[in-house]
Amino acid sequence: MSSSQPSAAASIASSAKSVSAAVFLSRILGLVREQVLAGLFGAGTSMDAFVVAFRIPNLLRDLFAEGALSSAFVTVFTEYQEKKAPEDTQRLVNNVLTSISIIISIICVLGIFYSKDLVMLMAPEFALIPGKIELSTILTRIMFPFLVFISLSALIMGLLNTRGYFFIPAFASSCFNLASIIVGGGLALTIPAMGYPAIYGMAVGTLAGGGLQLLIQLPCVKKEGFRYRPLIDLKDPGLRKMGRLIIPAIIGLSATQINIFVNTNFASRCAEGSVAWLNYAFRLMQFPIGLFGVALSVATLPMIARQAAQGASEELGDTLVSSLILAFALTLPAAAGLWLLAEPVIGLIFRHGHFTQFDTVMTAQALKFYSIGLMAYSAVKIIVPVYYALDDTKWPVIGSFLSVAANIVIILFTLEKFQHRAIALSTSVTIIFNFLFLAVILYKKTGGYPVKRLMTALAKIALATAVMAAAVYYSAMWTDIGENTAGLALQVLITIAIGVAVYIGGILFMDLKEAREILQAVLKLLKKART
Repeated sequence: MSSSQPSAAASIASSAKSVSAAVFLSRILGLVREQVLAGLFGAGTSMDAFVVAFRIPNLLRDLFAEGALSSAFVTVFTEYQEKKAPEDTQRLVNNVLTSISIIISIICVLGIFYSKDLVMLMAPEFALIPGKIELSTILTRIMFPFLVFISLSALIMGLLNTRGYFFIPAFASSCFNLASIIVGGGLALTIPAMGYPAIYGMAVGTLAGGGLQLLIQLPCVKKEGFRYRPLIDLKDPGLRKMGRLIIPAIIGLSATQINIFVNTNFASRCAEGSVAWLNYAFRLMQFPIGLFGVALSVATLPMIARQAAQGASEELGDTLVSSLILAFALTLPAAAGLWLLAEPVIGLIFRHGHFTQFDTVMTAQALKFYSIGLMAYSAVKIIVPVYYALDDTKWPVIGSFLSVAANIVIILFTLEKFQHRAIALSTSVTIIFNFLFLAVILYKKTGGYPVKRLMTALAKIALATAVMAAAVYYSAMWTDIGENTAGLALQVLITIAIGVAVYIGGILFMDLKEAREILQAVLKLLKKART
């Protein structure tokens, strides 16, 4: 067993590093996109309306692009590659692409038609501000077709990941952000002269970004020899298996997204700008979630699916634990850093244009409470797809419902006192609960996985993080030289550099195997870059 541990971790790290590089670029561009929004619109009525309008199709996008659709397709596609002829695999791809295109298009048309009702459901208190519901409705109708592009992109991503392509599918999301910035920002600056609100431009930019994200992946599909031919065969066993997986899987993977829907409803009842503050904070949280959690999930899923198809339960458990250790080693220190540096980081990234110091403080408070759940966010991204690889959708569904119920109860008891901060805190508490619930059930279901190895590694990670947190706390105080951009940049960069150095030293001193393998992979990349 021990001999297989490094190889599993190394294999995951090797696949995840190319995903992480692409996701890192995407998250950087995503932050630039949020900077553009913050500078142009701050945290007022237009931004609240845009956030709610984008959240409606994006809620479905998060389920599909990084959730149920991709997981179900990868599971079935991997099985076909292992056990079926190439022509059967090609037929499956054509059938799935055609069927999903039709289903999502119908959902899109219904969404456009019922946009106002969806806005009223998500943010009922917007009706108290004249014109806010109407603006949100128009923006929703503009952006809803984004769902079609992003759902097809999710299928293509799953196909390419299974064929060993990781960088290009992950890089595709960078194209989304790039088009959103260029097209959206450009239109936002020009269309007011034509009599249209600037925020319309950002909505059109979002649509353009979704289209580009799909198109950028198609050359790789062609290179793999796949040729699309429209096909609908509802009796196809592969399509039916996807259907059996995907419907409960949507619920099972949706705890976070359902909670976001609930949270937006409650946030609309708080002070003006609360929806935007929570959005900016959660967007920043998505940087490490995407960089670590999603990257490791994408890299792990094909391996997990293959091991499940082969009945290799011991190897599957080893792969899961290796992924979780890598995720914990990266997200626990990131969470500590976000808590300690929340205000200077928010100020550095967003405080310009219409984004005020008050907005900075309110957003930083939300970020602190979101950071509590960062480790669990990434872990859930890894552990839930394991259930689908094992053809089990029951327990993620149960965990999802329990989490949503707990989230509503916590918010109801804390909203009056903590306002928008209560929503961030509740989201973190419920995602931690969801992870622990799923981890315990999976342990019993699989007959066990190396928990002792996981807890030993977590103890080392926690100790190294505590030492790092102390170093970050004091270095942040010593480098607090001003609230201007240069002062904040100096404070954040120096403090992060010190924190990273202390953490790496601590984790290597405690001899964490996965940390050594990550470091070796990084050094190997640097060596290649020099040559």
